[in-house]
Amino acid sequence: MGFWKSLFSTAESAPRLTEAEGQVTPSLTVGNFRIFFSTDREIDLYELEELCDAVGWSRRPLRKVKKAIQHSFLVVSMWEQRGTQRRLIGFSRATSDHAFNATIWDVVVHPDYQNKGLGKALMRQVIKKLRNEDISNITLFADPQVVDFYRGLGFMTDPEGIKGMFWYPD
Repeated sequence: MGFWKSLFSTAESAPRLTEAEGQVTPSLTVGNFRIFFSTDREIDLYELEELCDAVGWSRRPLRKVKKAIQHSFLVVSMWEQRGTQRRLIGFSRATSDHAFNATIWDVVVHPDYQNKGLGKALMRQVIKKLRNEDISNITLFADPQVVDFYRGLGFMTDPEGIKGMFWYPD
């Protein structure tokens, strides 16, 4: 249980999250702008594609991205708001069996906002929402260069020696 307690504690450098009045999700203030989180699935797919392009991800057909979002158990997006302007700066989603297990997918934070604790804040939101749904087993797949980031959030590689298996079409 220490993992969950440490994940949601207000650590020294972690942004402090507070519930915004009338807002479904928390927000935080960074400098002269506000960061807020949303679970709304109505995301501009072109804006999401620009975010994914910014981190160098390969393009995926927008119809498939839309379908993946529609069929996800949870979608969490992170937005920067300056005055009336808002910009998508982070995104993640999770699939689930709606009872025990969930897998986190497509965690992305715009390069201009990386290394500021916002990726951790996004992941905390995803995990908090999944735990609120009584999901107890949360998994994800990580590229080698981000394994340490997820380890810092308490994720472990092969905790019981289980090796994932994959099937891909030829």
